[in-house]
Amino acid sequence: MGIVLAIETSCDETAVAIVNNRKVLGHIVASQIDIHREFGGVVPEVASRHHLESINSCIAEAFEQANLSWDEIEAIAATCAPGLVGALFVGVSAAKTLAMLRNKPFVGVHHLEGHIYASYLSQPELEPPFLCLLVSGGHTSFIEVQGCGEYELLGQTRDDAAGEAFDKVARLLGVGYPGGPIIDRLAKEGNPKAFPLPEGRISLPEGGYHPYDCSFSGLKTAVLYLVQKLEKAGNEIPVNDIAASFQHTVAKALTKRAVRCAGDRQLKTIVVGGGVAANSGLREMLTAAAAEKGIAVHFPPLKFCTDNAAMIACAAAEHFDRGDRSPLNLSVQSRLPITEVASLYPSTSLG
Repeated sequence: MGIVLAIETSCDETAVAIVNNRKVLGHIVASQIDIHREFGGVVPEVASRHHLESINSCIAEAFEQANLSWDEIEAIAATCAPGLVGALFVGVSAAKTLAMLRNKPFVGVHHLEGHIYASYLSQPELEPPFLCLLVSGGHTSFIEVQGCGEYELLGQTRDDAAGEAFDKVARLLGVGYPGGPIIDRLAKEGNPKAFPLPEGRISLPEGGYHPYDCSFSGLKTAVLYLVQKLEKAGNEIPVNDIAASFQHTVAKALTKRAVRCAGDRQLKTIVVGGGVAANSGLREMLTAAAAEKGIAVHFPPLKFCTDNAAMIACAAAEHFDRGDRSPLNLSVQSRLPITEVASLYPSTSLG
């Protein structure tokens, strides 16, 4: 595989990385969490502006870390979908400009494919087929990975993504933003069985339940009603216990579906990607449950769970090695199913 420089600006992290054959040579992330915290969430226009302000320095720092020259870079990649359109445009425009100036091939990368490849950075011998449980602020998906660019969506959330639910429950409890790491920290001091909360199941028209699809909207609402009930009774809100109960319920829902899905598809490996992959409760529960079924589980290092360019570069490097190239008129897209990765390389091997 070639040496690839990648840019990731799909949401609120400006990230640049240089990767060679699943080995990270340079890795820079300029987070905007502190900027968006006062708003309780990401403001798209603010995110785009800060990407513009940060991207040049991030590129320079990545080169300094990698100790490489432009002549050694074989391709330039960027996240082009899905994400915030304005934010994506900053990264893709920078990558295209550099590709033209330096006469390098351009490779557009699907953001979710990047999260699938995050585990390759710590498990370079990992090979398909495997099940990917992708859990982040915007996505909760169960994806069978059959090869580079070959994905089958087996299940997903029907409403709130798992990470989104963490943020909303953190807001209900008044503990701050982003919700994921805060809830995780509070849960360590709470009782996960203090409050029974609904797991959320998707009914089928013919009866029964969809085995892999999940729902977190009802769980979020149940926490709201619980808090209101306690407040009405004049009781102190047991924040740690509610956080622990909520986290336990999310982890149980994801674990049950992931293990069943892998078993049904006769897959012996589960790879977890996305920001919620950093959650300690999910890591412990899924690893233990999968081990009972003889299924291996791989989580990315914590620094590669949240949005980063190293995972984008890793995915781009394999596409580059296969001969996949993106046209310089490739547009950014706020939504693009993971099953349509081939559309990013219209005239090459996947097309």
